[in-house]
Amino acid sequence: MALQSPFFGKRDSETTSLRHGSPNPNPYSNGPVANTAASSAQAAVPTTAANTAASAAPRETSGSKLTVGPNIKLKGVEITDCDTLVVEGLVEATMDSRVIQISQHGAFKGSAEIDIAEIHGEFDGNLTVRQKLVIYATGKVTGKIRYGKLVIEEGGQLAGEILFGAVANATPALVGKPGLQVA
Repeated sequence: MALQSPFFGKRDSETTSLRHGSPNPNPYSNGPVANTAASSAQAAVPTTAANTAASAAPRETSGSKLTVGPNIKLKGVEITDCDTLVVEGLVEATMDSRVIQISQHGAFKGSAEIDIAEIHGEFDGNLTVRQKLVIYATGKVTGKIRYGKLVIEEGGQLAGEILFGAVANATPALVGKPGLQVA
């Protein structure tokens, strides 16, 4: 005898389908349950306008953001026009962006040209940071690194060919001069 799953065969009108004490049987919609189509259309307009206004404000301040979550592997891509890349998984790519944030368990392999880098995890490859490179205690950066400003927290690791003067408008005397060679 087969057992029937409690998730199949339920009707929308059953109160057991309500989630989290919500009066709305659909947990993904906004607002209370409407009895008529006219009142639901009227209720949807202010809610949609409020959501649009609320979601538009953060986009203006934070710009475009791509998050590669934990246990996600993104390989063989070119990332462009991304204001902030947050790496919690593994990314093998080339990118030209404004900010990269690599979490403690995140890793980036490839080449990146960015303004600001915050490294808690691992970076391996060619890294050009036009403004500020910050390597935290759990961070490890290896490869060919060029930077404008450098901050390394105690415990952070930096290895490879390290060059000062990655700023876009740097004078030719600064660009290409080795600042530090690490074996």
